[in-house]
Amino acid sequence: MKIALSSFWRHEMEPRLPADVEPAWFQTVDEAVEAVRGAKMAQLDLLAPERDIRRVIEAGEDLEWIAVCFAGVDRYPLDVMARRGIAFTNGVGLVAVPVAEWAVMGVYALAKGFPDVVRMHDRKEWGQSPYGTVEVSSSKALLIGYGHIGTEIARQLRGVGTDVTVVRSKPDPTTGVLGPDDWRATLGDYDFVILAAPGTEENEGMIGADELKAMKKSACLVNIGRGSLIDQTAFRAAMDAKEIAGALLDPATPEPLPADDPLWDAPDTIVTAHLSGRSQTTMPARVTDLLLKNLERFRGGQDLINVVDTERGY
Repeated sequence: MKIALSSFWRHEMEPRLPADVEPAWFQTVDEAVEAVRGAKMAQLDLLAPERDIRRVIEAGEDLEWIAVCFAGVDRYPLDVMARRGIAFTNGVGLVAVPVAEWAVMGVYALAKGFPDVVRMHDRKEWGQSPYGTVEVSSSKALLIGYGHIGTEIARQLRGVGTDVTVVRSKPDPTTGVLGPDDWRATLGDYDFVILAAPGTEENEGMIGADELKAMKKSACLVNIGRGSLIDQTAFRAAMDAKEIAGALLDPATPEPLPADDPLWDAPDTIVTAHLSGRSQTTMPARVTDLLLKNLERFRGGQDLINVVDTERGY
């Protein structure tokens, strides 16, 4: 059986593949177009626009299953896969711990004003006053999105005493879990608002001018979900007006963010170039483990792990 695989994983995957599997390795979009011809399956990990990924999938006329290492799949043409009946699996859970650690790092960095501490160091200045005095252990956080990553963020923050309120698609009043229509009215209650939701159409711009104005002026925003979750024009205006105290933005729109984008110069804002998921060393082994488990299931006619709902987008 022929399968198309990203060369990024070749060192880990190649020696572990079943002997009767014929891998076709690719690095670029053009190489992927050739690799998927005649392939039944593709591990389609491409940092490319949707139009290019669409071109690759259209070239793979025999594709029955596409896998990706990413949790967010907003760059993939779900309509094509739904129409053709192609099974689509993602990498939910593969980077939950490092991404959660990045988000928690952001909470601490903002709480203690750490970017200004670094600048103080660069000036070789022995400051007398701290730049941030928020104690994370006694703070309140609103966590929007409660998948694998959100669950891990909540675990880590609750471990130090942070009062975490969760927002997910299905509310649960018995445990204090808020639903999609409940959280906006509570924004003024929190020291931190953390975005870990998927980049679906319904979530686009969920944090805009009204939401930023509703937050406490001393509150901070952390986004490790998708850049589309924030109205970036409204965000820049809010930061200029000092409507909130600070923000850490890991993803952005577009990516890479152009050097002249106003987001780079937003006051009290840390832009971290979507590095959260890459801040680890075990990803190749975990991606390979998941591929091999699903490959066995695929060949045996069993249900795959991490199947994406192409209607909901995650």
